[in-house]
Amino acid sequence: MPITGENAQRAVFGTIDIETGHRIHVARKRLCATDFQVMLRLIRENYASRKVALLLDGASSHTADDSQALAAQLDIMLIWLPPKCPQLNPMDRLWKCAKQKVCANRQYRTIAEQEDHFIAYLQSLSAHEALRKSGLLAKNFWLFRGRVHTVHPSV
Repeated sequence: MPITGENAQRAVFGTIDIETGHRIHVARKRLCATDFQVMLRLIRENYASRKVALLLDGASSHTADDSQALAAQLDIMLIWLPPKCPQLNPMDRLWKCAKQKVCANRQYRTIAEQEDHFIAYLQSLSAHEALRKSGLLAKNFWLFRGRVHTVHPSV
């Protein structure tokens, strides 16, 4: 998700574990394939040998041959969302919430300050809040249709 200000830009890459609400965020100067690949490595580092599947839109950083090759090398399955369907992506819902809370109608001295506030807000959410705001706790969330999905009260 790009955040911008006075010709400065940052891209924040993020994931949410659909079962635990654990999140990983990394800010980069660009939204290109090599920056997305940093995120792929971070995901594998955080999840060690666990099975990982990512829901992704068709952003060029995601679809780049090098990104897909790295994902395969890291044993990360890539699942492609249909074009122009941000409502299907739980992370897009979190981005929207963070942008409303942190970015809308606010001026920061620097893009780095805005980036810090953006990521701090996302990380300040409890696992339960993040799952709720992302839509993952909704009984009819499209990803869970046809299967039983339970969330433990301790989340």
